[in-house]
Amino acid sequence: LRENTLIVFFGDNGTGGNYADESTVRGRRLSGEKGSMLEGGANVPLIVNWPGKTPAGKVTAELIDSSDFMPTFASLAGAALPANTVIDGRSFAPQVQGKKGRPREWIFIQLARQWYVRDAKYKLNQDGKLFDMSKAPFDEPEALQSSEAASARRRLQAALDQLNPAGGILDTGDGTGRHAGRANRKKKN
Repeated sequence: LRENTLIVFFGDNGTGGNYADESTVRGRRLSGEKGSMLEGGANVPLIVNWPGKTPAGKVTAELIDSSDFMPTFASLAGAALPANTVIDGRSFAPQVQGKKGRPREWIFIQLARQWYVRDAKYKLNQDGKLFDMSKAPFDEPEALQSSEAASARRRLQAALDQLNPAGGILDTGDGTGRHAGRANRKKKN
C-alpha cells in the first residue's frame, strides 16, 4: 500500500504568534506570523512523497497555491475535472513527478478584507502597495520605483482585476477572517 500511496504534508497558515520568534529558517525569523499579510503568515511547508514517483530531496521555489490540490490530485488519478466549471487551481502533477510542468506565474492570498497577489519577485496588496520580495521570507520592503517594478505592478494588478476580490462577499466578522463568530460565541458563554 505504501509503495502506491502519495503523501502530501501541507501547513494551513503561518506560525502562531507565540512561536514565531522560535520558528526560524536557518536561524532567521520570518517576516510576519499567522494572521499577518507577511510571508510568515502565508508561506507554509509543502512536502510530497510518493515512492518511485517523486525525486528524493528535491526542493523547488515554484509558487504553489492550495487551490492547486484538486487539479493535481485529479491529474494524478487520471480523473477529469468538472466541465463548464472555472477551476482556479493549476496542476503541479508534473513537479510531483520531478518534471518541469507549467509553474504558476502568481498566487493570491486573502485574509478577511486584506489580500495580495504575489509572483516570485513582487507582491501587490489591496491598497496598491508594491513590495520587493527578493529577500523574502525574511524582509519585504516596499519596492523602489523602476521600470521592472512598474511592469510588475501592471502584471499583478491585471491578476487582481481578473480575480476582483473586492467584488465578492467581504468578511463582516471581527476583521481577522479567522474568528468571524468570536463576538457571538462570547455572548453565548
